[in-house]
Amino acid sequence: MDTKKHNKNKSKFSDVLTPVIFIGAALVIWQCVSMSGIVPNYMLPSPVQMVQALIADFPLLMQHSRATLIEAGLGLVIGVALGFTAAAVMDMFPVARRGLYPILVITQTIPPVAIAPLLILWFSYGIAPKVVLVVLVSFFPLAVGLLEGFQSVDDDMVRLMRSMKATRWQIFWHVKVPAALGQFFSGLKIAVSYSIIGAVIAEWLGGFEGLGVYMTRVKKAYSYDKMFAVILLVSVLSLLLMGIVRLLQRKCMPWAYIDKDK
Repeated sequence: MDTKKHNKNKSKFSDVLTPVIFIGAALVIWQCVSMSGIVPNYMLPSPVQMVQALIADFPLLMQHSRATLIEAGLGLVIGVALGFTAAAVMDMFPVARRGLYPILVITQTIPPVAIAPLLILWFSYGIAPKVVLVVLVSFFPLAVGLLEGFQSVDDDMVRLMRSMKATRWQIFWHVKVPAALGQFFSGLKIAVSYSIIGAVIAEWLGGFEGLGVYMTRVKKAYSYDKMFAVILLVSVLSLLLMGIVRLLQRKCMPWAYIDKDK
């Protein structure tokens, strides 16, 4: 038992150490390339310059981050509600699934960059176009993930519930929803990263605050070290949100982690 536990702890340590080593090596190579002058410094700032720019503008970046997170959060909440509703309707009514699913797929062939100018035109430069774009980019992975989860329910379980006189809603809430939790959280992890990116893309085209607005301003000033600092910050925010989703999944699905914790 102790040997098995030791091997498991060793495996977990390796899972953490391996990406750290690869990321560290990539940063060292990046720093060396930047210092060697192979690529002009104004085109590729070094990691050290990027961190220095992040520290120098940290208060301002936090102010812009607040606006971006509000837009992403509102859009994500609406996207989750719409995605759950659409998946439930498509699961309960095959006609709706045959009609709506192709439309959902077609919407994903349109780049967000192409939609953003239209949203700015229709909703002006306030928070509305940013939230709408976040809804559009986060809706699809949630709806598709939930629908696949609902459809993956064991038919024998459904027949058992029906034999016990369960209603359609009881089967949905007590059988299909728990079965779809895994797919829901997988889609949610994708959606939270898309939500930050969607908000930033919408901010590129107009607005008063947000990380996208900050990026357009520093780009016009040719401050590419600050551009890279924003990219780093967006990545960190996305990873933090994905970590929060992972913790939420662990709380909502403790049975899925029983074997992993042993």
